[in-house]
Amino acid sequence: MSSLALALLNSLDIGLLLFIIAVGLNIVFGVLNIINFAHGALYMLGAYLAVTSVASLGLPFWLTLLLAPLVVAVLAAVVDRLMLRFIYQREVTDSLLLTFALLLILNESVRLIWGPGIHIIDPPSLLQGSFEFGAGLSYPRYSAFVLVVGLLTLAGLWLLFNRTRIGKIMRAAALDREMAQVLCINTRLVITGVFCFGAWLAAFGGVIAAPMRAIDPGMGDKIIIESFIVVVIGGLGSFPGALVGAIILGLIHGFGGRYLPEVNLVLPFIGMALVLLVKPRGLMGTRNSA
Repeated sequence: MSSLALALLNSLDIGLLLFIIAVGLNIVFGVLNIINFAHGALYMLGAYLAVTSVASLGLPFWLTLLLAPLVVAVLAAVVDRLMLRFIYQREVTDSLLLTFALLLILNESVRLIWGPGIHIIDPPSLLQGSFEFGAGLSYPRYSAFVLVVGLLTLAGLWLLFNRTRIGKIMRAAALDREMAQVLCINTRLVITGVFCFGAWLAAFGGVIAAPMRAIDPGMGDKIIIESFIVVVIGGLGSFPGALVGAIILGLIHGFGGRYLPEVNLVLPFIGMALVLLVKPRGLMGTRNSA
């Protein structure tokens, strides 16, 4: 029972972290109809900014958690202004190719600035150590923090899309951009804001993940694959689907890594293939459901 409980907690931990990252990818597609292949690089950039802020400059982790995603969001606004605004009315494949080029640019920029080596940062002192439970069960404090942050992010996004004017404007732009313009909604500003918000979520996830994972130039490539698995399982463009897909992938990693370590690497792809066979649009997939 202790082993099962720990596997479940680890699954939720992984799943909610993946949700924070993948939901930004889903929101961008749902509103802008863009498959942002550079999303993983923005996640990586958030982690590397955490390295510079915490390890090099000595800033508190909590301040880094606020500043690093904002820096990446500003960078996303520049990218949107200089590059992406020219392809918003084109086919999805054009955005995929352009953002893949952006991924390569950001990967090489990270190697030039931070080098090809691996970086590690420690969790803040408040979150070091473990919680001890009965039956010899212990759970890292930082993992519990990730669980809480994931749940707060989920609640915040739900409130944003269902209870705020900004969220309703974003949903209106996703459903019918021309009608939104007729209603005097500044769709140009909405598009830029949504792309920046997706980048902010990616970088926020990168900062959260930095004390848990080795930080290297290939981490963005790994996370974009997992993010695509999440959105394919849950449904491309679906906010609830991002949560469902992330939890399913977290369960695959949590229980597969503990009980089937020999095949754990291929289990996510098997799960994705099974979902596609049954529901090609994903478990909760609809075209414009962000």
